Amino acid sequence: MNSLRSRIARISLNVFAGLGLVYLFTPIFFIVLFSFNKPKGNYNIVWQEFTFDNWLDPFSQSSLTAALWTSLRISAAATLISTIFGSLIALALSRRAFKGSSVINLLLVLPLTTPEIVLGSSLATLFLNQTFVDFGSITVMIAHVMFQVSFVALTVRARIRGFDWTLEQAAADLGAKPWRTFRYVTFPLILPGVLAASLLAFALSIDDFIITFFNSGSTVTFPLQIYGAARVRIPPQINVLASMVLFFSVALLVLGTLSGQRSEAVKALKRSKDK
Repeated sequence: MNSLRSRIARISLNVFAGLGLVYLFTPIFFIVLFSFNKPKGNYNIVWQEFTFDNWLDPFSQSSLTAALWTSLRISAAATLISTIFGSLIALALSRRAFKGSSVINLLLVLPLTTPEIVLGSSLATLFLNQTFVDFGSITVMIAHVMFQVSFVALTVRARIRGFDWTLEQAAADLGAKPWRTFRYVTFPLILPGVLAASLLAFALSIDDFIITFFNSGSTVTFPLQIYGAARVRIPPQINVLASMVLFFSVALLVLGTLSGQRSEAVKALKRSKDK
């Protein structure tokens, strides 16, 4: 009887997990599907006819293409800055406890729990009070860095939570200077966490709408362009460009996973040879 109950519970859990995945991935499926649609009219929301024409000229909509490149530039710059600052914060908080560390931990969580509309409007008010700041790409990048740092710091900190700091001490005992120790010992070990954090930060940045809306000025990012175009026209190129970003993200994820598996296999092979 107990085995039957456990089997039913296991099957039920798998079914609910599968339904949850279907719920999450259905919108993504329709985005890719409607990139192959040939709509009759201005709105690509009803399936009409299958075609490859949209993919043959994905950059035919110049405004969409320009907005996408703007988003990519802002997201890349913001991700680079936030990855550096967030990783350094994670290292500082993980190495040792110090006065004010609890306050820093609280400040890291605040951007994650604060509604985006509050963050966006607060930053807009801050920029409006600065006469030397003009709304545009710089303000958007600053706003993105603000919430990206929290995600990066928490992700990297989770990665290095079990880090063996005696490895640094061993390197120092062998005569390695702090920078050399960080470059050849610490950084390679925390690199998977740093890459995962940077990918997460990049995805959050390129996808952000609310905070960007309040601080963009005349700068138009890809989400803002879609929002503006949806009121008069939804061309299939929106789905095509979104699908391209999706495929690129998945490719990066697959490459990162394969690289991690390969490095683990190499380490296991070395350990077996050492034995």
